[in-house]
Amino acid sequence: MLFSEGQATRPQLCEALGLSRPTMSSSMAELDRFGYVEKIGEIQGAVGRKAAMYRLGENAGHIISVDAGSTHVRLRVSTLDRRLLHHRTYRLSSSQRYLGDEISVAVAEEIEASRQLTEKTWGPLRAIGIALPSRVVADDGDARMTRQEQIFSHFTPPSDIPVVLENNVNCAAIAEHSHGIAKGRQDFAYVQVGLKIGMGIVLRGQLLQGRNGAAGEISHIAFPFGPNALPANAAELEYYLGSEALMARVHQAWPADAGTAPQDTAHLLTLAKDGNESANAAVERHAGDIGAVVATCISIVDPGLVVLGGGIGTSPLILPHVREMANRLSYPTEIQSSTLGADATVLGIEKLAAEHACNLLIGESPE
Repeated sequence: MLFSEGQATRPQLCEALGLSRPTMSSSMAELDRFGYVEKIGEIQGAVGRKAAMYRLGENAGHIISVDAGSTHVRLRVSTLDRRLLHHRTYRLSSSQRYLGDEISVAVAEEIEASRQLTEKTWGPLRAIGIALPSRVVADDGDARMTRQEQIFSHFTPPSDIPVVLENNVNCAAIAEHSHGIAKGRQDFAYVQVGLKIGMGIVLRGQLLQGRNGAAGEISHIAFPFGPNALPANAAELEYYLGSEALMARVHQAWPADAGTAPQDTAHLLTLAKDGNESANAAVERHAGDIGAVVATCISIVDPGLVVLGGGIGTSPLILPHVREMANRLSYPTEIQSSTLGADATVLGIEKLAAEHACNLLIGESPE
């Protein structure tokens, strides 16, 4: 309960858990003795004496959560109830389309640096969670096909610490469910558009992963599809909608009298915001393409809510065009931009790692 709520008084815990006061008193005394809970103050109730406020204690420990992204490695150290203890962000030397050595090296260095800063009050390290730019399969799946083991090419986790791996877009969807636009929603889809594209699906409150960890891998939607235009390569749609191909198209179509062509997507969006007609036309075309893909996703999942994320996906400039195209081609669906920014993925893997650590701590086998 303290893991979920962050802090509570004993009367609040009694009421929520249906326990008697003597049972709660003895339970909290035992947990306090082992350092799993700690008193952090008192609050005055409407009547009667003050009630002690508790939260997870030092011995409940901490977790390390890492977003091993395609452009940045973001790290958070936090308690099991997600109080931030330390954070770092490292920019990779270049954009990485696939999980490989550079990402593994960066993860190894960032985790080691954070462990060197560990303070006694953080308690024991309970789990490490890593969000990967790749599919992730369970223990009975074929990890060779996903490249997920590449994260360990230069990173060797401590032998006594469990490691939780999950796809980065799925993690962002988890964060939207717990912290963002989709909080309280049982059904929604998170669509990320940036260097690459992907989708995380939550149905009936549960993340949909699929037999091969490929649920939501919209990069593999056949593209292009039509007379004399059959797809030439797998994941062709991801390349077409990704930021690199977008900028190549922008540079090719940029008029000579429109000034210097934008350097990257951030520059393109800035020019569009400032009213540059060529930039606005490029953004509108790209938003229409995104809207068509979102319409495809809606027709398959019918999520009721689609949250747009990623460096391009969160731009307010594209939202109205995506809405117009998606709702014209599919079913009426609420479409919103994520408000979590670049932290969405690391917040999601933090939640998954914390849940895993909590289950181990209280003696329940993680699913």
